[in-house]
Amino acid sequence: MEKPALPKGTRDFGPAEMAKRQFILTTIRTIFQKYGFQPLETPAMENLNTLEGKYGEEGSKLIYKIRSNKSLRARLSGEKIDALNSIYKFWLPQKSELGLRYDLTIPFARYVVMNRHEITLPFKRYQVQPVWRADRPQKGRYREFYQCDADVVGTDSLICEAEIILMIKEVMHKLNINKYSVKINHRGILNGIAEVIAAVGREGELFVAIDKLDKIGEPGVRKELIEKGFTSTQLDSLFALIGTKGNNREKLTALKTTFASSTTGLKGVHELTEVFDLLNHYRADDNHVEFDIALARGLSYYTGCIFEVKINDVAIGSVSGGGRYDNLTQAFGSKEQLSGVGISFGIDRLYDAMEELKLFPKETLSSSKVLVCHFDEATRAYALGLVTQLRAAGINSEIYPDVSKLKKQLDYANKKMIAFCLVVGEEEMKSGELTIKNMESGEQEKLTITTIIHKLTH
Repeated sequence: MEKPALPKGTRDFGPAEMAKRQFILTTIRTIFQKYGFQPLETPAMENLNTLEGKYGEEGSKLIYKIRSNKSLRARLSGEKIDALNSIYKFWLPQKSELGLRYDLTIPFARYVVMNRHEITLPFKRYQVQPVWRADRPQKGRYREFYQCDADVVGTDSLICEAEIILMIKEVMHKLNINKYSVKINHRGILNGIAEVIAAVGREGELFVAIDKLDKIGEPGVRKELIEKGFTSTQLDSLFALIGTKGNNREKLTALKTTFASSTTGLKGVHELTEVFDLLNHYRADDNHVEFDIALARGLSYYTGCIFEVKINDVAIGSVSGGGRYDNLTQAFGSKEQLSGVGISFGIDRLYDAMEELKLFPKETLSSSKVLVCHFDEATRAYALGLVTQLRAAGINSEIYPDVSKLKKQLDYANKKMIAFCLVVGEEEMKSGELTIKNMESGEQEKLTITTIIHKLTH
C-alpha cells in the first residue's frame, strides 16, 4: 500500500498552525471591516473564459484547468464507453471548460457585473479564500494558498488608494511587523517611461521584464530585453530613469521634468502626488512608503496606482500587492466602465515571515484559557458545573474527560499551552474555594469560582 502524501505545493495545517493563521486572518478582517468593507465569497472554480486573457501571458500559463470526464462520456456511447472504462487510467485530451480560481479580483469583477443592480456603489468588499496556480513550488510560493483581498469598485477617488496604504500600515502594526516597505508606483509613470525610451506598443514585454528586477537583477533584465530586440540606448535610458534618486517627493519632482512631453507620465506623477497629499490630510506620514519607479507588477489589468509590500530581513517575496484597474468589468461585456482599486494579502507568506521572525504572540497558540482538573468521578461531576459557569462568562474552558492522575492532566495543559488549571478535590467541593494554578509562573491560590471569573475577565 502506498504511503499517503500531499500534492507538491500544498500543506496541511494542524491546530498550532491554524491558531497562528487565525490570528493573521482575524487581524486583517477586523481592519477591513473597520474601513467599511463587507465579506464576499465566490466559487473555487470559474468558467475558463472568465479567467483566460485577464492575467497577461505569464499569468495565463499558471491557470489550473479542469477537464470534465462527464463531458467526454456524454459524447460517447456503447462500445466507446466500454473502451473508455478500460483505458480510464490514461489521459484523454479534451477541451477544458473550467479553471480553478487564480486570484480573487477577476471573480470579484465577474460578481459585480452579474449583480450590478443589487449592489450599492461604491461597492467595498473583502474576500478570504484559497487560490490555485500551476507554479513551481518553492519557499514562499505554493500551488494552493490563501489570499485576503479588499477592493472598492465604482469610484475614481484616490482616497481609496490612500486608505489602502493606511490599512496596510495598520495590519503590519497589529501583526507586530515593524520592518517593512509599502512600494507604490503608477502605470502612467511606466507608460511614460515607455514613451521616453521609444518603446510605445511594447509596454507588456517591458513591464514583465522590469517586474523581475528583484529576482534577476539589472544584468538579467538587460539580457532578457536585449533578446527581445530592445537596444542598449533604450536600456541605458530605462535604467537611468529607474535609478532616479531622492525621497518620494524629490523623485516625483524629477519625473515632472522627464515627462514634460508625456501626458500619460504626468498623469501618473500627479496622481501619486495626490495620494501622498491625502496621507497628510489623514494626519498620517509616508514612513514605510516608498515610491519605487521600477515597480511594475506583472498582471496586465492594472491601469493606475500599483502597490507591493515586502517585509525586511526575510527571504520571502512580497506579502501583499494590488492596484487600480479601470476596465476590468468591461472584459465581461459590461457597457458601464467601473473603476476599482484593491489590495491582496498573501496569508501563507505572512505566516512564513512571522514564523521566521518569531512574531506570533504566545496566547495565539492556546485554544483554552482554563483546564478544570479533578481526582475521581465525584469531583469530575462537580467540575462539570464549574466549566459551565466559566464558559457562560466567556472564558474558553475545558475539562479533562478521563479520571486520571493529576500530573497527567497538568502535562496535558502544558502541551496545549493552557494558561490556568483549576483543581477540584474533595476539600474544594466542601469549602467552595478552588485551587487555581498559573501554569507559566507556577503560582497557585485558593479562590471562589466567582472571584476566579472576575480575575480572569478583568
